[in-house]
Amino acid sequence: MKEESILGGGCFWCLEAAFEIVDGVLDVESGYANGHIDNPTYKEVCTDTTGHAEVIKITYDSSKINYKRLLEIFFKIHDPTTLNRQGGDYGSQYRSTIITLNQDQERVAKEYISNISQNLDRKIVTKVESIKNYYKAEEYHQDYFRKNPNQPYCLAVALPKIKKVEELIK
Repeated sequence: MKEESILGGGCFWCLEAAFEIVDGVLDVESGYANGHIDNPTYKEVCTDTTGHAEVIKITYDSSKINYKRLLEIFFKIHDPTTLNRQGGDYGSQYRSTIITLNQDQERVAKEYISNISQNLDRKIVTKVESIKNYYKAEEYHQDYFRKNPNQPYCLAVALPKIKKVEELIK
């Protein structure tokens, strides 16, 4: 059965590339979510004034991978303890967020965060937000790593996330 999930944890290029290699993931799309203007551009989102988060929308086959497993991968490949920052990327558009599409996702996400929080020295700042809006990012952002595998940012930031996922799915 096809289901969707929306996650934000820094640059969407990196998350997109990492989740594209997961068995059961059918599609990953980069986009913007939960801001206060309609159909924002990348340039607008980068001003940190629109309220949008850079996110990925994952379409997955729930008979092959479940929502909780997606969250497990998500929390392994980004730092959920840094507020509005992932590595060198900073601003609220890079916030760690789980955009829930229904009450079941909200329940699972909050439960998951509560469970893993007990084993961390630092506080998880990942927001669990109900979906307000979602807009697909411009076409040049889609499959960015696949189209630009030797770009320095991709090599420095996306590739390590991909390698972490490869280790997780062995």
